[in-house]
Amino acid sequence: MDSSSSTVLFLPSPVELQGQRDHCGVSLVDSSLWQKQTNLPVEFTWSKRDLVSSHGELMEPVVDLEGFFRGDEVATQRAARIIKDACMSHGFFQVINHGIDASLISAAHDQIDNFFKLPTSRKLKAQRMPGNMWGYSGAHADRFCSKLPWKETLSFGFDDCSLNPMVVNFFKSNIGKDFEQTGIIYQKYCEAMKCLSLGITELLAISLGINDRLHYREFFEEGCSIMRCNNYPTCQAPDLALGTGPHCDPTSLTILHQDQVGGLEVFANNRWQSVRPRDDALVINIGDTFTALSNGKYMSCLHRAVVNRFAERRSLAFFLCPREDKVVRPPQDLICRQGTRIYPDFTWSDLLEFTQKHYRSDSATLENFTKWLLTSKPTAKF
Repeated sequence: MDSSSSTVLFLPSPVELQGQRDHCGVSLVDSSLWQKQTNLPVEFTWSKRDLVSSHGELMEPVVDLEGFFRGDEVATQRAARIIKDACMSHGFFQVINHGIDASLISAAHDQIDNFFKLPTSRKLKAQRMPGNMWGYSGAHADRFCSKLPWKETLSFGFDDCSLNPMVVNFFKSNIGKDFEQTGIIYQKYCEAMKCLSLGITELLAISLGINDRLHYREFFEEGCSIMRCNNYPTCQAPDLALGTGPHCDPTSLTILHQDQVGGLEVFANNRWQSVRPRDDALVINIGDTFTALSNGKYMSCLHRAVVNRFAERRSLAFFLCPREDKVVRPPQDLICRQGTRIYPDFTWSDLLEFTQKHYRSDSATLENFTKWLLTSKPTAKF
């Protein structure tokens, strides 16, 4: 299913972008005002095609990682088979016994609650600026003026190869010294997520039958990943708005923890289906970059987030990314088995440039990126 915004969108320059913010209006980034809106601002309205109702709950077996971490080969192969079926069907699965301390996840939610409860004027001190991926954003009104998501986000980078505690420094320098503890918690949270994500890439290699099961783990060991905390305020017109529109993540792998409110929906079995929150589980989405790394064998997960009238929702998303100059290319033994390349060589910085400057991510990002790459960079090759 294609999103309704599947045409190339050339974003304005920073100067024009400032004008867009003025045009959209300051109220679009003030979440305290959103919840009082009885008439939904037109900027937040989505098309009927994007708003098609979901049909039931996605019932898929969860992946138990306990045996994999224990070195149990039978349990590892069982987990790999479940992952393979899910990734070839819709690119979504959930993991349990993942090794992330429940108290760390709880602390991460508590700490970010404190941030989202700040006055808007304080949150805007950490506002994401044009050309920068990190910071606070209200409804992405700094980038777009239509089909705005009914959410506010705080995004920051994580590089475990950095000599300095990157996340701690972000919170102290952008929000204030009183948020140093939040930075410490999220430094630990990102370290744990990076460790888990590398384990999952090993399972992905096993599920694909790659000769070297450490191939993807080694590919992703270096790189600056992305952490994004989402807050979805209550909405008086949930039938017209979306917390996040239909899209596939351009990154490689997403690890999400959602609170108990619910709202995540996945396009599977040719229809939208809801994902019931599980305290003990983490949601895993395959992204466009890994689709390319699997030579198109594994699907990038098409998903969205709906909002509701009665309760705010929070979610924590960790996006695994390779080093920006790494060439995204499937393992040679996978290419030999399939016989042909589906996507040309590219770097993560190429795809990042496309989604940040030229295109609003949707269900056709990878397809349109490939066209753009072959046109704008004639040296690109299969």
